[in-house]
Amino acid sequence: MFGNGETKMNRKKLWSAAWGRVLGLLTLALAASLSSGQAVRSFRSEDGFERRTSKMAPELERLSAQVAASPAANKNVRVIVQFKQNPQARHFSMVQNRGGKLNARLNLIRGGAFSLPASALRGLANDPDVDYIVPDHQVKAADDLTDAAIGTGTARSLGLGSWGMGMGVAVIDSGINGNHDDLMSSSGQSHVVYHQDFTGTSVYNSAGVAVYDTYGHGTHVAGILAGDGSDSNGQYTGIAYGADLIDLRVLDRNGAGSDSNVIAAIQRAIDLKDAYNIRVINLSLGRPIFTSYVNDPLCQAVEQAWRAGIVVVVAAGNFGRLSVNGSNGYGTVAAPGNDPYVITVGGMKTMSTASRSDDQIASYSSKGPTTYDHIVKPDIVAPGNLIRSIIDPGSTLLAEFPSNKRRGSRPSYDYFVLSGTSMATPVVSGAAAMLLQQDPSLTPDQVKARLMKTAYKTFPTYTVATDPVTLQTFTSYYDLFTVGAGYLDIAAAVANSDKTPDNIGSALSPTAVYNSSNGTVSLLYGNSSIPAASVVWGTSVVWGTSVVWGTNVNANSVVWGTSVVWGTNTASGFSVVWGTSTDSALSVVWETATDSNEALSVDADGEE
Repeated sequence: MFGNGETKMNRKKLWSAAWGRVLGLLTLALAASLSSGQAVRSFRSEDGFERRTSKMAPELERLSAQVAASPAANKNVRVIVQFKQNPQARHFSMVQNRGGKLNARLNLIRGGAFSLPASALRGLANDPDVDYIVPDHQVKAADDLTDAAIGTGTARSLGLGSWGMGMGVAVIDSGINGNHDDLMSSSGQSHVVYHQDFTGTSVYNSAGVAVYDTYGHGTHVAGILAGDGSDSNGQYTGIAYGADLIDLRVLDRNGAGSDSNVIAAIQRAIDLKDAYNIRVINLSLGRPIFTSYVNDPLCQAVEQAWRAGIVVVVAAGNFGRLSVNGSNGYGTVAAPGNDPYVITVGGMKTMSTASRSDDQIASYSSKGPTTYDHIVKPDIVAPGNLIRSIIDPGSTLLAEFPSNKRRGSRPSYDYFVLSGTSMATPVVSGAAAMLLQQDPSLTPDQVKARLMKTAYKTFPTYTVATDPVTLQTFTSYYDLFTVGAGYLDIAAAVANSDKTPDNIGSALSPTAVYNSSNGTVSLLYGNSSIPAASVVWGTSVVWGTSVVWGTNVNANSVVWGTSVVWGTNTASGFSVVWGTSTDSALSVVWETATDSNEALSVDADGEE
């Protein structure tokens, strides 16, 4: 895996992007329960009873008005419908005839819980048997501080996204233990709806039952994406816990696999797209870059999935601490995160607070530009440090790092702490699932563009972190090669209705070009097959670069001070990142990464 302190990286293998030295000895703070929603507009009449001015909660009034104004914005919402009498079969049928799905009978309050199209709300409220309709609010706490930092709770309280319900997410990883309580529905059905092993190393227990995740990484990723927090009394809830998971196992019990495994899994995800409504692929894995993305079969595979209508979310990598010849960790994004189509994710630290204003980039998070092509990466950053999620009880990770285990309500299904861009990736995948559940018509490019445009863009100029073991310090600068378009903000994304035109649909990440005459780095849009005029944030197209990257760009030039980035080793650092001498200069960072332990520890100030 990226930065594994116990095993050196074999250049011929693909390793998971979990942070190798998985640390986390402090107890995580319990986040406050979410209890969102506006008060009902009402008045008290002379007889003492409360009278409402509407039969819908204010959030649903707004949502219904939005859909009436723009039918394309129609989406499914989870609601509780209360009737004026104890509901009978005809009442439930009336809701179902409007497109509703009964989730639970709630006779105690003369109602039922339903999922139904937002366009049906107004007609339902006008039915004389209906007393009141409210959102089926989320009352579980966030996944540590991750949800608070990215605004997931706010998005859910608006009745938007419905937690990814009905969306299929393919998790291409080390497998998923779908029998964990957090991945089981109330009816006893697993949210993991499909398993397939591409490693040829299937393991069976004494009862002859397949063990789907012998390493533990994929189960942890799945919990971040879609766990419902059952074994933590709702404390550790995934981003889109209504999503269906398609488990495509490509990493063995040691977290290693091959390009061919991943490519075969991506093909299978495309084949199963319609059967399981697969709209997102999560790739919390990667490897060094050996050639241009144009020639890399792994990159070609993710592009095929993208063209098939599947959002592909990829980890940036954990090599941000590698400073080869003074390069300060730049040029370390791994494949296939170097592909300009996909959403590449870097990792942030929540700093033990619910507010995002004090959050910092994890010093190990890989930085762009990419090797060979100089693509601007990552595209976005999300919480990835010391994330608590579920773990397979018999996994390699649990055996190697027992101190990372955290108690759940059932000892056999404890939680586990991991850090890395692997953990940040499913946070973004969950956000993508929420957007697609909100509006299934969105294309992968539209999802990527909206997430990047609405990202939180207020950062410090730089921060300094100290390794708790080596006491080495790492300075991180908040340019677009470090944080991309900014910090994921799900609340802003689901509240945004911008939709780029289909004829200007490409959200291709730009290429960075260095101008030696003035020392600036400019952004170029498009490539040989996609003209700049069809790129969303190209010149005078839909959104200008300042809208997407904020103050990280200035007149189409990157804010890039060579003396700040590379100190006194400007010439050597420049050669490593920009490859001005030979191809060997381009690959020197990866040569070093296979033999170096520089990027192995979690920031001391990143512990929660």
